[in-house]
Amino acid sequence: MKSAVRIAITGAAGNIGYAAAFRVAAGNMLGTDQPIILQLIEIPPALGALEGVKMELCDCAFPLLEDIICTADANVGFKDVDYVLSIGSKPRTKGMERADLLSENGKIFGPQGKAINDNASRDVKVLVVGNPANTNALIAANNAPDLDMRQFTSMMRLDHNRAISQLSSKTNTPVTKIKQMIVWGNHSLSQYPDISHCKVDGKDAKSLVDDSWYKEEFMPRVQKRGAEVINARGASSAASAASAAIDHMRSWVIGTDGDDWVSMGIISKGDYGIAEGLMYSFPVRCKNGNYEVVQGLSIDDFSQKMMKATENELLEEREAVKDLL
Repeated sequence: MKSAVRIAITGAAGNIGYAAAFRVAAGNMLGTDQPIILQLIEIPPALGALEGVKMELCDCAFPLLEDIICTADANVGFKDVDYVLSIGSKPRTKGMERADLLSENGKIFGPQGKAINDNASRDVKVLVVGNPANTNALIAANNAPDLDMRQFTSMMRLDHNRAISQLSSKTNTPVTKIKQMIVWGNHSLSQYPDISHCKVDGKDAKSLVDDSWYKEEFMPRVQKRGAEVINARGASSAASAASAAIDHMRSWVIGTDGDDWVSMGIISKGDYGIAEGLMYSFPVRCKNGNYEVVQGLSIDDFSQKMMKATENELLEEREAVKDLL
């Protein structure tokens, strides 16, 4: 057996963290031959609930799970960790402006970035799930000066998976036959789900659907799917978000399949004309624990407009938190 790796989950007693912890412990993220140590982090008032999560994890008797650490101390929680699922964040409350939400979460993710910088493995891989995920990840990355900013990513895989699911349903095609989906930009209503390069069982996706369905039904539904889930179940996406986080990390660590790619929020280096230094979602291929932006894709005028709109929103968010970077 391999040596155990350490995985930190913040907000581990919350709905997404709870859903993620058991699948991580079962080997869904890193494989069924990889032993793990879970380092679960919560705020002090939630430590009682976190102890209950630990009890349940123990009661599952997962063969891969060597130890569980529960703490409210970020320095303890991130000590020597190899992977971070940063899930805990402050939710938006009634009357709160987006700028206020960004500022409040900056107070969480700035110190979190510093704690990761000071305590984690030098090869740590960080995925920020807590919303607003892109700018939260940007804040964390900027507060970890000893680490490469490429080690911080934000989750767009839920949007990517939602887009695949919607196209699968529309074309009556298994999700395994849908390749090269892209969701550009921000995890927000400005995101751009793009099927321009997508293949459905080898056929161009755009040739199989009406443009009106694509722009008037598909795109808004992917963009607003979170609200649709809330309206249906009275709570935000949890299991699907946890599943997407595991998918994101598995692709990053183990690699993407063949000529396929995935959508990941990463630090922009200027690809496709996107401003440098934004945490922006691009199509990426992963191999050997690294990722690279897919190059050479043709971008039509409509796509350019949509990509620029979500870039502008991220520029505004970055400006709103500039004192935290």
